[in-house]
Amino acid sequence: MTIEPGLSTDLTGLHALVCGASSGIGRAVALSLASQGCQVSALARSADKLADLVSDLEAAGKQVARAVVADLDDRDGLDDIVRGHLLDVGPVHILINNTGGPPSGPLLDADDGAFLSAFGRHVLASHRLLKLVLPGMKSAGYGRIINIVSTSVREPIPNLGVSNTIRGAVASWAKSLSGELPPGVTINNVLPGYTDTDRLGSLAESVASRLGSSVETVHEDWLSQIPEGRLARPEEPAALVAFLVSPSGAYIRGQSIAVDGGRLRSI
Repeated sequence: MTIEPGLSTDLTGLHALVCGASSGIGRAVALSLASQGCQVSALARSADKLADLVSDLEAAGKQVARAVVADLDDRDGLDDIVRGHLLDVGPVHILINNTGGPPSGPLLDADDGAFLSAFGRHVLASHRLLKLVLPGMKSAGYGRIINIVSTSVREPIPNLGVSNTIRGAVASWAKSLSGELPPGVTINNVLPGYTDTDRLGSLAESVASRLGSSVETVHEDWLSQIPEGRLARPEEPAALVAFLVSPSGAYIRGQSIAVDGGRLRSI
């Protein structure tokens, strides 16, 4: 397989494994890749949601799509399931590491278990998946690893202490790997800002409860911080992912790129 770097966003002939694909940004990423001609294997815990997604993926891309029912918290089981999937389907050229963040709360309230659980799901599971798919990427001379992380990599978000810590660990993991991966195999982080997903809705409820406020007031406060004046649609970070994994993204490596409507104040 030879795909030359160039100004193309066509993903025909490539195979992507998208984690956390059953909802939110993960679902939008899977659909975006399929619409560009990519064959998608969608991984999540919910078989029912994946079954619905597979139908939508095949309609979007006219390619065969597959469901991979697995739990990132069960890393030994994840190894077995993905290894078997690779034997059945063939190599993966694009790996999207994506999963829901840890529960909200102050860092001082977190115990050891909260850190260990989050580190396992976000860092160790991603590392195991990378090691499983990397041989196929090397053989193809083409590989893209994208981590869906958070703007907290740049600026910690109040009341998300464990998440801030672990997201930073993912970014450092990726930056370290960017110097070790072979030519043609890149790794980058996409940092979504406030995005209109069920996860954000749950976070708004948690913040409102903590402050003794309303969800509407929390939303208004968030919007006041965003120069674009609105939440992101899941399709917007997904569009960046689709570019980064394409041949056009070949020279972007080891970067953390925000999709936040201008909310971050740091350079």
